[in-house]
Amino acid sequence: MASAPDAAALKSLEILVQTAGTLLKRLQDVLGEIRSNPEAASAPATSSASTAPLDAVALARDSAALIKAHATKVSLLIINEPFTPSAVSSVVRELVAGPVPGLAASVQACDPRAYTLVFRRELAWRCQRVLSELADLLQRIPKDGKVLAKEKEGFGASGKGSIASTGVLWSACDSVASLADGGVGGFFVHKMNEWRDTLNDIMEEMKEWGDEEPDEDEDEDEDEDEDEDEDEDENEDEAHSQGDGVGNLADQVGSTHISTQNILDDLMSSHRSIPASDPDRIRPRLESSLRRLRLVGLLYQAITKRRMKKLPPFPRAEASTKVPQRLDELAALLQKLPDSFGDLACAFYELRPREIDDAMDHCFLGAFAVSELLSESWDGSRDEFTEWTDKFQKEIKKA
Repeated sequence: MASAPDAAALKSLEILVQTAGTLLKRLQDVLGEIRSNPEAASAPATSSASTAPLDAVALARDSAALIKAHATKVSLLIINEPFTPSAVSSVVRELVAGPVPGLAASVQACDPRAYTLVFRRELAWRCQRVLSELADLLQRIPKDGKVLAKEKEGFGASGKGSIASTGVLWSACDSVASLADGGVGGFFVHKMNEWRDTLNDIMEEMKEWGDEEPDEDEDEDEDEDEDEDEDEDENEDEAHSQGDGVGNLADQVGSTHISTQNILDDLMSSHRSIPASDPDRIRPRLESSLRRLRLVGLLYQAITKRRMKKLPPFPRAEASTKVPQRLDELAALLQKLPDSFGDLACAFYELRPREIDDAMDHCFLGAFAVSELLSESWDGSRDEFTEWTDKFQKEIKKA
């Protein structure tokens, strides 16, 4: 039988874990502030050996890899006999001395003028998650000098155990590495695909709705509904003018950021089909909207191929911030469009022609602005895609 660990070593380990927990909490708060305000001043991004600038993304990748490796050691040390406080303490010290502050420093060094605001916010979110999961694992280090009982290792009656906690931490570290490997360009390609998928799902739902056969009693109820709608228009216009706030992009990315199914469930929860008589000409409006939505889908695809996959290298020099600024402006436009598409679908489902017209204007003016922003190449010159956007803009403006 293994001898009991030295009491002094156990006490030292307990204090060290508490100190590490305090540090992790403070760094999580710092990253949380950056997520809320990614324009906050960045830390000087220079190495200690020279004045050469640090690669913030590479630092994040390397720090996450080291955290993953050290966390694996901790996970093994707390479930295998004999439990050795000094060995665990050594790994925890290495964590708090190097990769933990390094991960936080990578976000601070991620200058939004060089990497974009949205990329910095996304990096902050993913790194914050790593620190949170690491804190959770460290809290599982036993204080009684014994390795963890079997029921505290995996998924058991007591909930998530140390092995499961380690797996979640690995996933968080891999998420940072994936973002770093893709860089700013890869991040925007991924986001463009997400936005296009959301648009396609909403468009498909609208098409299926338009193909539904009207109920027999819908035409009879129509006149009564129309009178009621007129009474409600003024109050609803005021409500719509207030609108829903747009969630920040990073929080959307972190949870995969846009829940298409939730949007569609909300839209489909209550609707009527187009009446056979169609006195308000809903169907021609639907056909026009679907045609232009398909054009927007093509725009997203073209942007991915002609602009996002041809982004210049990052980080950009501080004196050349035009590309990051354009990308941030693009993100601000594109993150609003899923809600706009949802509003348009909802207006159709409620058979409200005036709201449909307003929503169409809002949606397609937004898409027009996106094409205008990316019309020129990254160096400011006209190219083949510029000519394509000229044609797109003419088509999207057609009634």
